[in-house]
Amino acid sequence: MFTNTVEGSFSIFKRGMKASISIAASSTLHRYLTEFDFRYSNRVKLGVDDKARAVSALKGISGKRLTYGPALRRTRRLNSTSSRKPSAS
Repeated sequence: MFTNTVEGSFSIFKRGMKASISIAASSTLHRYLTEFDFRYSNRVKLGVDDKARAVSALKGISGKRLTYGPALRRTRRLNSTSSRKPSAS
């Protein structure tokens, strides 16, 4: 691994985070890093086109479940605490 490789992958990650994901919680940062690692490892310069990248991504999700339970509970908890009005003193 070379310094240019590390700097190149980090710059792609940094640009992507600034452009599409403005705030990332520390609990989900590893997922964003994994996504950008996949993008960097499957880029056009390495001979991977959009179709091959899509096939690779679909193979990666095979056998995994997507559950919304934890995210919904967290959203409901945040909404219930933000909707409370402060008591008048």
